[in-house]
Amino acid sequence: MTKFYRVECFQQIGGFVRQVMWDGIDCHRCRMLGWLAWSSNQPDLRFIHLRPMGSSHKGIITGRKRHGFGQYFMGTSLLYMTVSAVFRMTRPPYLIGGLGMWWGYVRSLLTGKPRFADMPFRKFLRRYQLECLLFGKKRATERANQRQRPHWHPALAIAAPVAPSVPLSPVRRGQG
Repeated sequence: MTKFYRVECFQQIGGFVRQVMWDGIDCHRCRMLGWLAWSSNQPDLRFIHLRPMGSSHKGIITGRKRHGFGQYFMGTSLLYMTVSAVFRMTRPPYLIGGLGMWWGYVRSLLTGKPRFADMPFRKFLRRYQLECLLFGKKRATERANQRQRPHWHPALAIAAPVAPSVPLSPVRRGQG
């Protein structure tokens, strides 16, 4: 996937987070701040991936566990991760791919790995993900875009310097 950002938007989201799931955090932060984030399926612009999606250079299971950690880091709830993992169990590699994702998440939870420190972001993400489960992704996205529209302030971006990504701070179980 190729991503394009308006300069003002990229400045407002604070650039990229240097961690797994950076490419999910950026889109959700855009939406949280009232920007529209979407994907466009353009056949002429598709990339050919040299390894299966969701894998790593060490294999598919390692990649799926890494994805589970990334979802944990980003702030995904255990409920959403569990539903997502069960769904992925119905896709190749059957069963073990979804289990790898779920185990990566749960292992990160049990060992108290650091999470993305931006609590308003995590609250926004969890609401969006819950609405995805209740209404479907398309309707949840429409609802989030409508709800966040009043938060869009392009004038703020003009004066805002590019900030470093939100610093990591350890957040232990029970803190969100």
